Amino acid sequence: MAQRIRLRYTKRGRLRFTSHRDFQRAFERALRRAEVPMAYSAGFTPHPRVSYANAAPTGTGSEAEYLEIALAQPREPGTLLALLDESMPVGLDITDAVEVRTSGLAERLQASVWELRLDGTEYSAAAEAAEAFMAAPVVEVQRRTKNGMRTFDARAAVARLDASDLRADRPGDAPCAILRLVVRHVTPAVRPDDVLSGLRAVADLAPPVPAAVTRLAQGLFDEETGTVTDPLAPDREAVLTTTVKPVVAGHAAAKAPVPEGPA
Repeated sequence: MAQRIRLRYTKRGRLRFTSHRDFQRAFERALRRAEVPMAYSAGFTPHPRVSYANAAPTGTGSEAEYLEIALAQPREPGTLLALLDESMPVGLDITDAVEVRTSGLAERLQASVWELRLDGTEYSAAAEAAEAFMAAPVVEVQRRTKNGMRTFDARAAVARLDASDLRADRPGDAPCAILRLVVRHVTPAVRPDDVLSGLRAVADLAPPVPAAVTRLAQGLFDEETGTVTDPLAPDREAVLTTTVKPVVAGHAAAKAPVPEGPA
């Protein structure tokens, strides 16, 4: 393995309905089309070395999905990004690429920012429901798993839940509210649909049509500000640190001009 690259990609439009396995197949085809010199796993059936991190659920859009690839030969990240993005279906877009200079990408994905678009829902109803959800100490919801129904608290993972009104940005009089959700990545994972179930439980909020859900960001979570930061930033900063050469004091002194004294 000569190099590792971290990529950010999207799931937009109708392609939000692609499963994680569908994306894997599309991405591996793109690797072949772009002639990326991949490193492969050992064994009888070698596979390209690709690591996926915290993929969004099927049916949700995303502007911030991440993966890491291992290369057998080094490539410039910007060139690799352009080749891969050209080889991917429109909607599954490669939007960022950095060389791996730090460890622990998965550990940096501590929280996500989600947008929940509620067509047909008045802003006032969405705002009251969000306030009731955040005021509740516990919001129990149920989700069906492979082992049956499971009950868990959806409130503890939610760091922020705000509502906004889109009426001014839309033609006609149809109401539309937007919920902005910041949720920590915990076990069991709390998903946007779990929060919607919680809103129905605490405030009887039931949108007339399914919510359009999009992940806007995921990364490190700042407890003080409640913000989520770019998980690729440490790799970029490490590149800048290694490319800026330190000035040697003795060498700088030797090159500095000597001030002229009085004649």
